Amino acid sequence: MYRIKIIGAGSIGNHLANAARSHDWQVTLTDIDPAALDRARQSIYPGRYGKWDEAIALKLSGDAMSDPADVVFIGTPPDSHIKIANAVLDASRPRALIIEKPLCGPDLAGCATLWDRVKKDGLFAGVGYNHTLGRNTVLAEELLRSGLTGPVSTISARTREHWGGIFKAHPWLSGPSDSYLGFWKRGGGAAGEHSHAINIWQHFAHVLGAGKVAEVSATMDIVKDTGTEYDRLCFITLKSEGGLIGDVIQDVVTQPTEKSCRIQGRDGYVDWRVNHRPGHDAVLSGKGDAVEEQAIAKTRADDFKAEIAHLEAVLGGSAESSPISLERGLDTMMVIAAAFKSNELGRRVSIDWKAGYRPEALR
Repeated sequence: MYRIKIIGAGSIGNHLANAARSHDWQVTLTDIDPAALDRARQSIYPGRYGKWDEAIALKLSGDAMSDPADVVFIGTPPDSHIKIANAVLDASRPRALIIEKPLCGPDLAGCATLWDRVKKDGLFAGVGYNHTLGRNTVLAEELLRSGLTGPVSTISARTREHWGGIFKAHPWLSGPSDSYLGFWKRGGGAAGEHSHAINIWQHFAHVLGAGKVAEVSATMDIVKDTGTEYDRLCFITLKSEGGLIGDVIQDVVTQPTEKSCRIQGRDGYVDWRVNHRPGHDAVLSGKGDAVEEQAIAKTRADDFKAEIAHLEAVLGGSAESSPISLERGLDTMMVIAAAFKSNELGRRVSIDWKAGYRPEALR
């Protein structure tokens, strides 16, 4: 039985607790706020899963910091992630450290140091872009490797979702000003909160052997209202090291939600979808006018169960590589940071990967 310590008893923390319990893991759910622990026990968890699981231990984060665990998951606001990650590594030696996305704010503060520390310590670290682990992703990868598309011409990814759904899942928040969500510098807004689209673009570029993102051009709509400052629209054009050109759109205004990634080739296409219809992800594919749709039944809880199953494979030594690795999460942060710089400067920004995960790599 593996042990997981979850720091942050909000929406994601409860999802991970339930997923870990479904695999019979020992779970400790922690938070700095006693009210958050009570809310998890009395409201969030039973509201989603029928009843509270008495096997889940609840503790204040400070009291649990040095408690042993195989996996530590950090599900706090993005601007606290790296500080907490370092505190975890100072206090204990987990076998795996997982940080919720996005990894941090676009200033990249502490990214290079954390990367160096994790490599030196030799533990597995990851970032929670769990859409890369879904069955629709695995199916899309298989279709791409089959040669269905022929040479790939472009990738277009979308996470277009009104953030009313986020606040519905967090009813204790009255709006974006109540959390990091309304502040792009803290990792909120469309570029940070909905960065699954950037990450899945990078994931499929990796599958295709197209290399990392080398050039970023972005246009954003920055909103300043009632004390907030966030990007509600984020439009990005990307070019990879291998010359693959594509685009990403992320926003917090679109209804109904669109979560998709189209990989278009010379001969055919693969279209990856999340929540294509209620209760189902999907992969659409074909050549010419022919379309094959493969629907995959899925609940929101399944996203996190796939993450726990993947961590079991990592801990068991059967995962050769991981699409949620810290490196992949840092790669996504570099694109987010480059997008903000591009929008500010009004020009294309290049990423010099030899310079490491630092602002100086953005030119």
